[in-house]
Order: sequence, then structure tokens, then C-alpha cells
Amino acid sequence: MCLRDHGTYHINSVEPIEVFYKLRVDLDKLKYAVHINKIIQDVTHENQNCYSILQLFLNTLYVIAETDENLDRILSVFKLRLLCILGFTPQIMECVTNKEKEELAYFSIKDNGVKCKICGKQDTSSIEISQSTLNAIRYTVTAPPKKIYAFDLKETALEEFKLVTKIYFNEKLEKEYKLEELF
Repeated sequence: MCLRDHGTYHINSVEPIEVFYKLRVDLDKLKYAVHINKIIQDVTHENQNCYSILQLFLNTLYVIAETDENLDRILSVFKLRLLCILGFTPQIMECVTNKEKEELAYFSIKDNGVKCKICGKQDTSSIEISQSTLNAIRYTVTAPPKKIYAFDLKETALEEFKLVTKIYFNEKLEKEYKLEELF
């Protein structure tokens, strides 16, 4: 129940809808949930409309708690989608330099998006990526919020995806985030 008193609201009571119990019984899952929580604390502020971030956070916690998905993939998807919400959506449909739509094989950290083979080789901030990694990036950026985790990657594409999202995330937020050991 919420009461209004002199221009402010006071909450009398709350009941949780979901408590994510399975996060508490698996230390690896808990570690990733704590890491994601720290990131969200850094990028949000009091009295800010954060509905999209809250939705991403809850969907992410649900996937971590209720599935056996690869936790590094979940974290990478979370980071890329969070960047999109924060206004750092990469250009993913054409080369950021020459607007070429074919042979996109690089992700440019500096230029915020994909590059064709010719432009990518000239950019020292570019990371060469496979078509599978490009598809994963495109899916993460464009998928409906409840379906962003509904894809899988083979090991090599997952490593590329993790690398791109980690570097892009740290570059845009100007901070290096590392998973910390809880104990």
C-alpha cells in the first residue's frame, strides 16, 4: 500500500512476486547475479525511469536462476542489451564507414558497429568476427525483451561474442568490470 504525504510517497508493505531462490543455492549463479547487480547500481540513479533496465535485470535473473544456460553468454547478452538501453546501440546492418551491406566481418569498438572486410582491416580497433557472432549481436540488439536469451552459439562464436561485448562494454562505460570471487 502506498500513502501520499506532503508530496512524497511512503510504502507500508510489500510482497515479493519472485525471490529467485535458486540463485542462493548455486554459488556460480549467485556470483553472476551479484556482478550484474553491481553494474546496474553503477548505471542507474535514484528517481530515474529505469523500466527497460528493470525488465532486462529481471529477465536476466530469471534465466540465470531457472536455466542451465552458459553464464558467460548470459552476461554478454546482458551487457550488450544494457548498452543499447543506455544509448550505445551499435550499427549492425551495414558497414559504419562505407554503408556496405555485404561481407561484414569486423566489429569496430571505436566506430560503434560492424565493418566490411576492407574497412575492418584498416581499423586497429576492429575485432574480426564470424557470421555466427554477427548474427548473435544482431539478435541481441533487436530481439524482444523476453526473448533475448533464446539463441545458442558454438564455442568459437561464443568466445568472439564474449570478447566483443566485454571490450565494447568496458569502452563505452569507461570502466573495466571483472567478475569477482565471492569467497
